[in-house]
Amino acid sequence: MAATPPVCDFGWKAPSFELPATDGRTYSLADIAGPKGTLIMFICNHCPYVVAVRDRILRDARDLAALGIGVAAISANDTEAYPQDSFEKMKELAERENFPFPYLYDEDQSVARAYDAVCTPDFFGFNSALELQYRGRLDASRRESGPPDLRRDLYEAMRQVAETGKGPEDQIPSMGCSIKWKAA
Repeated sequence: MAATPPVCDFGWKAPSFELPATDGRTYSLADIAGPKGTLIMFICNHCPYVVAVRDRILRDARDLAALGIGVAAISANDTEAYPQDSFEKMKELAERENFPFPYLYDEDQSVARAYDAVCTPDFFGFNSALELQYRGRLDASRRESGPPDLRRDLYEAMRQVAETGKGPEDQIPSMGCSIKWKAA
């Protein structure tokens, strides 16, 4: 089922975390934060919305890193219900696709809850003070990848954050599969 996150709550502070990554290390928010801003993405292996734009996510992450934006992706899905999102499968995917950012595993879903993540993909773009400035879409793609010349909403917004510390006033929310929460 498709889900859409709320609009950007400008100035909301990024919650700290410490999570294991597919590269064998453990990362905190401070480890990820870039000098010009930070992008935290909630993604997963199986979601068709993520699969459709994975190459664009990787492209934008590389381009944003060159602008001084720290980038990480977090998978928080219930892996009992969705075994293709297991930590082992995350490791395989990150290695195969040569992820240019840490791919973190939120097994107990506490970080996804702290961020109020709604869907995959869900993008949280922070300025250098770790204040939320972007909570929008990657581009106009949905379950299928759009044409290659689509406006790069995420990249353009985070470039603006890197340059000015502020995100765009007008943002179009991301859309994707709902986070697969564990049964209470």
